[in-house]
Amino acid sequence: MPAQRLSVVVTRRLPEVVETRMTELFDVELRDEDTPMTRGELVAAMQRADVIVPCITDRIDGGMLGQAGDRLKLIANYGAGVDHIDVATARQRGILVSNTPGVMTDDTADMAMALILAVLRRLPEGMAVMQEGRWDGWAPTAFMGGRVAGKRLGILGMGRIGQAVARRAAAFGMQVHYHNRRRVHPDIEAALQATWWESLDQMISRMDVISVNCPHTPSTFHLMNARRLKLMKPQAVIVNTSRGEVIDENALTRMLRAGEIAGAGLDVFERGREVNPRLRELPNVVLLPHMGSATREGRIEMGEKVLINIKTFADGHRPPDLVVPSML
Repeated sequence: MPAQRLSVVVTRRLPEVVETRMTELFDVELRDEDTPMTRGELVAAMQRADVIVPCITDRIDGGMLGQAGDRLKLIANYGAGVDHIDVATARQRGILVSNTPGVMTDDTADMAMALILAVLRRLPEGMAVMQEGRWDGWAPTAFMGGRVAGKRLGILGMGRIGQAVARRAAAFGMQVHYHNRRRVHPDIEAALQATWWESLDQMISRMDVISVNCPHTPSTFHLMNARRLKLMKPQAVIVNTSRGEVIDENALTRMLRAGEIAGAGLDVFERGREVNPRLRELPNVVLLPHMGSATREGRIEMGEKVLINIKTFADGHRPPDLVVPSML
């Protein structure tokens, strides 16, 4: 399929440099407003395009794919996670799905470490006092948090991002532990000075900090459920920069309110932008609006991967970041 005839629909505003390059390469339809498309708009886009470029805010299910018709051949996702796309149905209908892995590894790991520091050292509470003009000066017992060095960090998911979190945590003097579907190579373990736990329950019960870095799949939905959250030490904290669905948010909220968990740092939420309002009331919780990959460099690199995937497909080859069932 010649590139000049390839029709591409982009569902959200992308960095300007990415949009400009896309218009140079393809017959592209850009979004004027930076708002999510409705379900009907997404279906219509899939009916008139060879390629659609969605992001995490665009849920593409089997029913929508069934209405897409025969023209759509590639869903070039702007993002690494594809849990918002029914990949199995897409493949059954001959539609390829690609993503953008790897480019936001360091950015997301930075944010995980920032949340650990913010929760343990009570940074939002201190900032609020300063911004509201309520600070009366230094006091020996004011804003006492927890020392980061020496804490046991349990990483849930030791992929690219989990390993990047481990490197940062080690630099802060934390003891690194992890649970993963498969134990990583001994050389990686040695380089990270990381201890593997086959039992997630046993690891959780012994950690001071839990960092969620696994993808959302059917097997990880509510992996941190009420039972597992209760295994955490009362003085422990949990941070999540992966997917909100991995944690039972209602159970977490109840335990935080009851003082059964010391704190939480959340960049993602179980119901997307619908955050449990009770979480906002808690001083021991740091909430961020899904900022993990929000760097100029990272978002541009994500766009470059999208461009490469589409261009490779247009040239008649397999996209380099093709999503296959074994990855899900």
